[in-house]
Amino acid sequence: MKNEGMLRISGIVSDSIVDGPGLRMSIFTQGCPHHCPGCHNPGTHDPAGGRWISREEILDQLRGNPLQSGVTLSGGEPFEQAEGLIPLCREIRRMGKNIWIYSGYTFEQLWEGAVPFGQELMGLCDVLVDGRFILAERDLTLLFRGSRNQRVVDLPASLSEGKAVLLPLED
Repeated sequence: MKNEGMLRISGIVSDSIVDGPGLRMSIFTQGCPHHCPGCHNPGTHDPAGGRWISREEILDQLRGNPLQSGVTLSGGEPFEQAEGLIPLCREIRRMGKNIWIYSGYTFEQLWEGAVPFGQELMGLCDVLVDGRFILAERDLTLLFRGSRNQRVVDLPASLSEGKAVLLPLED
């Protein structure tokens, strides 16, 4: 990673209630190779866009709000910065927070090594919302996802079994 201890982000929402359960900090990473038509965050696609932020600054913001139950990594494509997110996620875990991560990659692609450090990052997260957004399958009634093809994957169970285990949700 170019800037040690730094991440390129589009922004942070410190009080999200739509990117996972409870009150969450949502970190929108910058850079995405998928360019899904109809993406709700097209400004995150350019890997040179956004701004640099230190992991410590993110952790300080998280420490400043004890009501947050967890952190959501979204984007952009968080797995494009997997190596830089790993130390951040380790600290978030030490704080007792849960971690959700959104990705255009599927669990199977990440499991098979499509992205360097992808498996290690998955191992630090609780839930993966996977799959590209497909405009033709858009469904605003779905919980925590934008299109019907996307899945909400229980990462500890999936990594243990070596296959995607879906989290039961009531939509």
